[in-house]
Amino acid sequence: MKTIAAVKIGRLNDPNEETRGAVEVIDFPEQQLGAEDVKIKVAYCSICGSDPHLVEGVFGWEPPFGLGHEVSGVIVELGPKATKKGLKVGDRVAGNFLKFCGTCYYCLDGREQFCENVHDYNRPGMSEYIVWHESQVWKVPDTVSLEEACLLEPISIAVRIVDKANMRVGQRVAISGGGPIGLLTLQVLKRFGATSLTLIEPIEDRRNLAKSFGAEHVINPLEEDVREVANTITDGRGFDVVIEASGSPHAANVATDIASRGGTVLYIAMFPKEYEMPLNLYKKCYEQELTISGTFVAPYAFPRAIQLMPNLDLEPFTQKIFPLERGVEAFEAHMSGKYPKVLIKCN
Repeated sequence: MKTIAAVKIGRLNDPNEETRGAVEVIDFPEQQLGAEDVKIKVAYCSICGSDPHLVEGVFGWEPPFGLGHEVSGVIVELGPKATKKGLKVGDRVAGNFLKFCGTCYYCLDGREQFCENVHDYNRPGMSEYIVWHESQVWKVPDTVSLEEACLLEPISIAVRIVDKANMRVGQRVAISGGGPIGLLTLQVLKRFGATSLTLIEPIEDRRNLAKSFGAEHVINPLEEDVREVANTITDGRGFDVVIEASGSPHAANVATDIASRGGTVLYIAMFPKEYEMPLNLYKKCYEQELTISGTFVAPYAFPRAIQLMPNLDLEPFTQKIFPLERGVEAFEAHMSGKYPKVLIKCN
C-alpha cells in the first residue's frame, strides 16, 4: 500500500541538499488483522509538528519508516474478537496512535503514557489503510466531518494539557506558540474559564485566529517586548498558567519570566533534543515556587476529547489538503508555516 515515509534522516528545511532529510511516497506491506484489531480505510491524516522531528532522527529510527498518526477513516474489517466497543464496518472513526499494553509497571500504576511496550504497535497513518487494536479506535460524532476527525489526537493533547495545568476557573493564562496545539489548547482553556487569555505568536494570521477563538490579547514577539506586555496585561503579577507550545529555544526562558508567583509553566512542544535551558533555581523554584513540567502524549484524554470535538471550531485547520501521492508537496507546505494545519487525503 502507498505510504508517506521518511527515506533520509535530516532537517527537511536544511539548505544543504546533501544533509537535508527527505520524505517519499513508497510501498509498504499492509498490516495483518489480529483477533482484536480494526482495519481502517484512512480518509485523512494531518501532519503533526513532530513529524519533521521524526525525519530529523529524534527517535533514532532507521529509514525508511512510515509517518503520520493523526488519522480519521472508515472501518472496513473487524477481527472476530473486536466486539467490546460495539464498532462495526462502515463506522466513521479516529483514534489514538498508541496502544498501551495494560500490563507493564507504568500502565498498572496509572501512568500509561510511560508504557514500556508502547512502540510494539507503531503503525504509519499516512497510508491507504491502517490496522489498530480496538482499544485505540473511537467512533466519530455525526456532526464532525472526517476532515475534522483527524484532529482527535491533537485535541486529546489539548485536554491533557489542561489536566496537567491543574488550573482553576478565572486564572490568567498565556500560550506561547500559535500552531495547531497552541490554538486548540486556547479554545479548550477559553471554555474552561481562563482569563486574560493571551497568545504569543509572530504570524499575524495565527494571532487573528486566536482572537476569533476568544483570546483577549495577542503579542507579536518580533515587534513587542513580551515581558513588558505581559506585565501590563496582568497588573505586574504575571500569568498563573503559561503554556509553551512553540518549541523555540528563544521562547523557553520567557515562559518562566512571565509566570506569576506560585504559577505553573508547561513545556508541551518537542524542543530540539540537544537543547538545555538555563534556569535560576533560587528565583524560579525557591522565591517564586513555580511548578515547571511538560506533557508526553495524552493518557486518559480520548473519551473527553471525543465529547469536546463538536464544540470546537475545527474548520480553520482543514483548509489545506493534499492527496497522498503529493505527500512531498504536503510536507513542503507544512514547513512553510503558511497554514494552521496541512491534511493528507489518503483515499
